[in-house]
Amino acid sequence: MTDAVLPTRRAAPLVLVLLIAAILFFLYRIAELVLLAFIATLVAVYLGGVVDILCRRVRIPRGPGLFLALFLTLGALSGVAALIAPAVIQQTGDLVASVPRYLTELDQQLRALATRYPELRRIGIASSESGLLTTAMTELATFLRHGIAPLATATGRVLIESIAVVVMALYLAHNPATYRDGILSLVPPRHREAARAILVDLGATLRAWVGAQLLAMVVLAVLTGIGLWLLDVPYWLAFSIFTGVVVMVPFFGTLFSTLLPALLVLGDRGLLPALAVALVGVVVHIVEANFVAPIIMQHRVALPPVLTILSVLVMGTVAGLLGLLVAVPALATVMVLTRHVLLYRVYGERPVGSPEPPPAVLRASREVRAPVPAQP
Repeated sequence: MTDAVLPTRRAAPLVLVLLIAAILFFLYRIAELVLLAFIATLVAVYLGGVVDILCRRVRIPRGPGLFLALFLTLGALSGVAALIAPAVIQQTGDLVASVPRYLTELDQQLRALATRYPELRRIGIASSESGLLTTAMTELATFLRHGIAPLATATGRVLIESIAVVVMALYLAHNPATYRDGILSLVPPRHREAARAILVDLGATLRAWVGAQLLAMVVLAVLTGIGLWLLDVPYWLAFSIFTGVVVMVPFFGTLFSTLLPALLVLGDRGLLPALAVALVGVVVHIVEANFVAPIIMQHRVALPPVLTILSVLVMGTVAGLLGLLVAVPALATVMVLTRHVLLYRVYGERPVGSPEPPPAVLRASREVRAPVPAQP
């Protein structure tokens, strides 16, 4: 009997590895559907947060609270669109039409600079007939067109997927306990307490990210618009909205939203005004990151910058434009799982003086929150 059992035990690790590989391959094949489910979860986290506030302040049932949260959200978006959409659309159209002229002027200045300083020719500033910046912007436009065009042309598919995301988010926000209990029922009983702690931590972490992201979008758009308007930068409103949107892509969004208006001013007005515009972008991001968000937000998600940049690059490569938008919450999810499963369960590590693993959400003061007690 022992001889019959030994081969089975030896084969168990191989079977486990093959099973994990099959699951990963299956998830890779349905990666787009997993991404849509994750986006629906983020929307549900936002709606759930608004519903919790309404239920606590207005004292209404969760069903009417969800309807009211959706109504308020759509009303706010419609109001903002009605106020600024015409001006943004006009400025964006004028900006797109003026880009070739700005690029030509800027390329001419760079050629003159290369003529004055021959050493700069080695980096190829004046080597291209169309100009270095024109070539770079053309390649960037081609990259964006290849990334966005498939989404824009498949109108019916985008509409169906958008409706599916909204419907899934509404169901998740209306009765999250059903899906939480369903996930817990799939976990072996001896690991359910750990799974419950992970779900609580994930919910708190994603809610903190959604709140911080919405705050950052509004604050950056408003402060950037004020700064560019004071400097009399053309198309300041379009650039401010662009800044608020691209902040969802860490580092790269900040870089582009700071450099693009500065490059536009550089070709039109010269170096010093361009430096002033770039300085506005830098100051606005510093103020938002170090003063505004810690004061208003009770919790923030602490993510290492290098891992954040790598997550953006990886998700952009794997999932394209949508991957860029969800790279940070995906990284936060992976870090929560890593802390709970690998560090606290596999390695058995515990913070000094804490019997339970702390959540991944940190205060603005960098102090760890007290863990949420598990529900019986």
